[in-house]
Amino acid sequence: MKIERSFHSRIKKMDFENISFGNHYSDHMYYSEFRNGNWINSIIKPFGNIMFSPGSLVFHYGQAVFEGMKAYKDKHEEVFLFRPKENFKRMNRSAIRLEMTTIPEYIFMNGLKNLIDIDRDWVPKKYGQSLYIRPILIAIDKCLSAKPSNDYLFMIISTPADYYYKKPLKIKIEEKYSRSASGGVGFTKASGNYASSFYPTRLAKEEGFDQILWTDSSTHTLIEESGTMNVFFWLKNKLITPLSNENILSGITCKSILSLAKEEGLEIEERKLRVSEIIDGLKNKILKEAFGCGTAVVVTYFEIISYKGKNFFLPDLLDKERISIRLRKRLLDIQHNLSVDPFGWRLKLKRIL
Repeated sequence: MKIERSFHSRIKKMDFENISFGNHYSDHMYYSEFRNGNWINSIIKPFGNIMFSPGSLVFHYGQAVFEGMKAYKDKHEEVFLFRPKENFKRMNRSAIRLEMTTIPEYIFMNGLKNLIDIDRDWVPKKYGQSLYIRPILIAIDKCLSAKPSNDYLFMIISTPADYYYKKPLKIKIEEKYSRSASGGVGFTKASGNYASSFYPTRLAKEEGFDQILWTDSSTHTLIEESGTMNVFFWLKNKLITPLSNENILSGITCKSILSLAKEEGLEIEERKLRVSEIIDGLKNKILKEAFGCGTAVVVTYFEIISYKGKNFFLPDLLDKERISIRLRKRLLDIQHNLSVDPFGWRLKLKRIL
C-alpha cells in the first residue's frame, strides 16, 4: 500500500466543541481500484476530489453501496474501532445483492486501520463523540449498457461526529410511501435506499416531525424502521424490535443493543410488530418508551409518535428511568474503553505508521 501524507493538516481549524455532522473531513482518504479482476492502486492520500468519467455506471444504474462505522478514543489517547468486521461483512452482502464485486478482507481492514492510524488525531476525545468512517464502493465502467460494472472504486473517508440528534424525536408513522419492498434491497446499504426516502421525509418535516417510522410496502400495517435507525419499543415490560428481514437493514448497533439488553436480563422479542399494537400501547399507556438506534445516531428516544393526524405523547420519564439512556451509556462506555468489553467488540488500533 502506497502512502502519501498531507503536509497541510486542517485539524487546527477544527472546533471539536462544535461538530456538525459530515461537514469536516479528516486529512486523508483510502483509495483502491478493482480493474480487470484485480485490486490495484491502493493508496492512502490527502483527502480531495477525484475524477472519473460521466459515463461511469454509478451515475446511470445506481451501483453504489456504503457503510457507516466509528472510531473512539479513551482517556489514554488510545483509539478503538467498534466491530469493524461486521461492517466488512455487511458491505459485501450489499455488494452481492447489487451484483458488484466483493471486497477482500485485507483490502478493507488494512485500508481502514492504516487510514485511521494516520488520522488518529482526528478522533475526538469527548465522551459521545467519535470519528465517523464511511467506506464506499461504486461502479466506474464507462459504458451505458444496462449491465453490472466490471470495474469498481473503493474508498474510505472519515469525519468527526457528535450526537446526530441532540433532542428527543417527533416521529410520524408513514401510511403512503415506502423505504423498501419485499424482494428488494432494503436490507442493504445501497445509496438509492436513502435517496428515495428524502422526499417523504421532507413532507414529514414540513408537518413538524423529525423522522418517519416506515411501515411495510404491502399493507402499511407492520413497523419496519425509522429514518436511518432500527427501532425498539418498551411495551408491556418487554423490549420489542421488528425482526430483521429483506426489508430492514440489519443494524450493528441494533445487534449490540440486543446483546446488552439480554445481558441485563430484559425480556426481548424480535418479531413482526403491528402499527395497531403501538397505537393501542400509546392509548392504554402501556407503551413506556420508544427509541431508535444506529451507528450515526447511537441511541435516541422518541417523544411523539403521530398516526393518522393524531399525535401521541410518550411518557415523560427521568433519564435514570429510561432503558434507552441506560443502554446507550453501556454501549458508549464499551466504545470509549471505560468498561469491560465482555463481547469482544472493541478493536484497539495499533500504531502502524
